[in-house]
Amino acid sequence: MLSLNGITVRLGGRTILDRASAALPPGSRVGLIGRNGAGKSTMVRVIAGLLEPDEGSADMPRGARIGYIAQEAPAGDATPLETVLAADTERAALLEEAEAFDGTGCMDRLGEVHDRLIAIDAYAAPSRAARILVGLGFDEEAQNRPLDSFSGGWKMRVALAALLFSQPDLLLLDEPSNHLDLEAVMWLEDFLKSYRATIVVVSHERDFLNNVVDHILHLQGGKTTLYPGGYDAFERQRAERLAQLAAAKANQDAQRAKLQDYVARNSARASTAKQAQSRAKMLAKMQPIAEAVNDPTLSFDFPNPTELRPPLITLDHAAVGYGDTPILSRLNLRMDPEDRIALLGRNGNGKTTLARLLAAQLTPLAGEMNATGKMKVGYFTQYQVEELEADDTPLAHMTRVMPGATPAAVRGQLGRFGFSGERATARVGSMSGGERARLALALVTREAPHLLILDEPTNHLDVDAREALVQALNAYTGAVLLVSHDRHMVELSADRLVLVDNGTAKEFDGSLDDYIAFVLAGDGKGADKPKGTKQDRKAAAAAREADKALKKEARDAEAELAKLTAERALVDRAMFDPSTAEPKLAKLTMTELMKRRADLNDRIEAAEARWMTASEAMETA
Repeated sequence: MLSLNGITVRLGGRTILDRASAALPPGSRVGLIGRNGAGKSTMVRVIAGLLEPDEGSADMPRGARIGYIAQEAPAGDATPLETVLAADTERAALLEEAEAFDGTGCMDRLGEVHDRLIAIDAYAAPSRAARILVGLGFDEEAQNRPLDSFSGGWKMRVALAALLFSQPDLLLLDEPSNHLDLEAVMWLEDFLKSYRATIVVVSHERDFLNNVVDHILHLQGGKTTLYPGGYDAFERQRAERLAQLAAAKANQDAQRAKLQDYVARNSARASTAKQAQSRAKMLAKMQPIAEAVNDPTLSFDFPNPTELRPPLITLDHAAVGYGDTPILSRLNLRMDPEDRIALLGRNGNGKTTLARLLAAQLTPLAGEMNATGKMKVGYFTQYQVEELEADDTPLAHMTRVMPGATPAAVRGQLGRFGFSGERATARVGSMSGGERARLALALVTREAPHLLILDEPTNHLDVDAREALVQALNAYTGAVLLVSHDRHMVELSADRLVLVDNGTAKEFDGSLDDYIAFVLAGDGKGADKPKGTKQDRKAAAAAREADKALKKEARDAEAELAKLTAERALVDRAMFDPSTAEPKLAKLTMTELMKRRADLNDRIEAAEARWMTASEAMETA
């Protein structure tokens, strides 16, 4: 069991953790969540023993091994496979001791070494390490390249692979999906679900938390609350708790007003002064109940573009790459206003290259790309977040990119993204990653783009901010091209999926669930193409179309049912209270009203039957 006992941490005069306590069950998988800046990483560092708390402690059973990824990525001439194998320090030491044996030492000790190597399954370790690396995107060739040939993101994948391979008793993961693509995230989920020891994972991905964890540890105001279940269960329990707090606050406010009124009316009268003093003491001791406040960090409001005739962009047998080397070819794609497309595929397959082509940052090496001349494009990347000037303010940034705009227009665009008043003049360097991401989004959408291209927009956003971004995207009337490993965002924001793989990009004929099934069926090796025959895919598409038709039939029947029921209520009112009847019904005789009511009953029964038939058909499907 991991016990958090009254942990308090103060940094720079600010209390980050305030007597935070919780008891995590043995073998539990716990999602540590909270808003950006709540202290999640601080809590993880305390648990890992890297930060000494001002008060309290994090206690584990004696001898328990804790695994945590350091901030520095591994480097050097060692290969990913060698780095991962070296993470099992006991195995490495035993193998070194066995290899150093020259026949003059104690044979009993050599026997003990070999027995221990067998017990820890040391000789199968290379294949286990390779499987972990494959799951995280390293093929055989990549596993044997020097670490220094990889980017920082891929080096952090090696660090994650080493941590998973070492199999600690407590596995601490701080935003493990930040450097992973969707395929690697799904593999990691599958791995963690079968992990036998205790896990504490900091994550802002709703689906990841729902699929992996069995408890949520919510960090807010420096304190922790443990909830059973995944993220959706936590949200339901938190909503109930907030509703209870709101009711308690309303009750307290009413009680406070009543006491204040009594004190005001009775303090001056000698006969009631004592009772008034008693109630005044009650008021002084009454602890205020906090109420939910409007959070400006959840503000996303994309300006809607002017209307353009379709198509916005067409690619006709286009190729794109760098220099004379094509990365993608045989590209045939059309984007219309209000299209919502998500690009799928492993990192390195060319998703960003395709996004840059559509943003006109790259030109086709072959074929044709046609775009309507009046189209404006807003292109968001992580680089824009990192390149913001730390000493500048949001107001200075926006003024610079909106030359000639009035101060009111500049502040209006900032206000759409929560930078109003003093927040518009705060230093960017003092802002959280989520605030800088919102500022970058405000900058790229300043001209009300017709096409919004978002390349991993959620990396710096917490769960609540991601949900606010999804809602803003759904309210936006322009076209969206999305690259994201956040399945919740893809599912709610995209209606077309395009798979970037094997040097091209093609429409994926299926849902995101179908794609996930394809990836998992490939044992974590990625989805080169949808599995199954062409006939299978056609059948799946036909089934989806049939499901859409059934849903539409059910919605139409339900709408008609509501309309007919309302009409019947009006007829009933005319029959039993003519003075309040609608004028057109008041003119009808009782016989005519009864006839109309009978007709409405027949139509209501028919609508109910259609609704039941469609609902049962959907359940069967």
